[in-house]
Amino acid sequence: MEVHLDKVYWIGLLVSVLLPVLVGLVTTRVTHAGTKAVLLLALSGLNGVLVELAAPGPGYDFGTSVILALVTFATGVLSHFGLWKPAGVSARAQDSLITSASTPRAV
Repeated sequence: MEVHLDKVYWIGLLVSVLLPVLVGLVTTRVTHAGTKAVLLLALSGLNGVLVELAAPGPGYDFGTSVILALVTFATGVLSHFGLWKPAGVSARAQDSLITSASTPRAV
């Protein structure tokens, strides 16, 4: 049995692995974990809709976009706790914008 996935699905999978880093870039360490989870869920839903819209085929299927959103969310959570957080990428992402924005510049 041969499995064939179009390029858009692979891009959607890559985005789902990178979404936790994006959430870390736009939030701070003191942002409530629930807020971060809701943001990740919203971005996962957007990813599911966009992947389904961009997928080749006869038309848009809402059920497929919901499944893609759920897979994106699950992949994002798993990659955060299994890859990005242990490697320290999440902490560096959250510190990157705050440090550069709060560091006083020499005149």
